[in-house]
Amino acid sequence: MASYLYFILPALGGYTLTSLYLLKNPQILHKKKRAAFHCTHISHRGGKEGTVEGCSSYLQGTGMLELDCHLTLDGHVVVSHDENLLRQTGHDVTISSLNLEELPLYKDRLEVTFNAGRYSTGTDRKFTLLEDVFRKFPKMPVNIEIKEDNGLLMEKNSTMPYSFSMRRGLQLLLLYYSGLLPFVPLGESFLQFYLPRIINRTYIPEERLLKNRMVIYLIEKLTMRKSLFKHLANRGIQVHLFVCNEDPDIEAAFEAGATGVMTDYPTLLTDYLHRHRSQD
Repeated sequence: MASYLYFILPALGGYTLTSLYLLKNPQILHKKKRAAFHCTHISHRGGKEGTVEGCSSYLQGTGMLELDCHLTLDGHVVVSHDENLLRQTGHDVTISSLNLEELPLYKDRLEVTFNAGRYSTGTDRKFTLLEDVFRKFPKMPVNIEIKEDNGLLMEKNSTMPYSFSMRRGLQLLLLYYSGLLPFVPLGESFLQFYLPRIINRTYIPEERLLKNRMVIYLIEKLTMRKSLFKHLANRGIQVHLFVCNEDPDIEAAFEAGATGVMTDYPTLLTDYLHRHRSQD
C-alpha cells in the first residue's frame, strides 16, 4: 500500500496545483467569450412584472431587462412570471389555456415577490407580448426566462445566448469543488443565482427546506465563491445575482464577485451605481 502512495500523492499534488493555476488563468485552455453586451444593471421582471410601462425602466439606467415568458393557447409569447394567473390577476386560470384576447388584466396593486409587504402599481394592466418589448426597446438586451418545459416556446428563442439551468448549475459546483472546472468547456454565457442572504428576509420562500437558517448558511458558503465567479468572468461568462432591493444587498452581491445585479427597483440600483462610481 505504501508503494502506491509514492505515485498517488505526487499525482494528486500535481493535479491540485495545475487545477488551481488554471482556475486563475483560464485563458490558457479557453478562449474568452466575446459578448455583444455587458450588463451591470438588470431590471428583474422588467422592473414591474413585465408590462411595457414597467419595462420603461430602460429610462432609469437599466442595462438589461429580465423577463419570464409563457405561450398562450393561440401561440403568442406573453411576458408573465406565472403560468397560473391567480396571484397576478385574481383569476385562477392558466396562460396556456387562454387565447391572447382572453387574458385578464393585472391587479391594481401587486405585491413585490422579493420585497415582502411592498406593492407595485401602474396604469398599464395588460399582459405584454414579447415581440412588443423588442419593438419598444430594439437596442436593449433582454434576458428571457422560460418557466416551463415547452419545446415550441424554447424553439422561438433558440438562437440566443443562454444561462446555466439548475441542473447545469449543480454540475458547475461539482466541477468547481472537484477541481475539474478549469479543464471543461462551457457553453453558457450567464450564471444567474439568488443572493442567499435575501432568503427569509426580503424574499420569503414557500419551500419548507429553505426556511431553515442552517440550510441557507450552507447554500451561501457553497455557492458564493469569489474564485468561482472570477474564473467565470475571466472566461467571458457574466455572473448576475438577484434579487437585490436594498443597498446592503447590492453591495454584498458585488463584493461576492457578481458582474451584474438584478433588482425590482431600477432607480435604486442606478442611484447606488452612480454614488459608488463617483467614489472610485
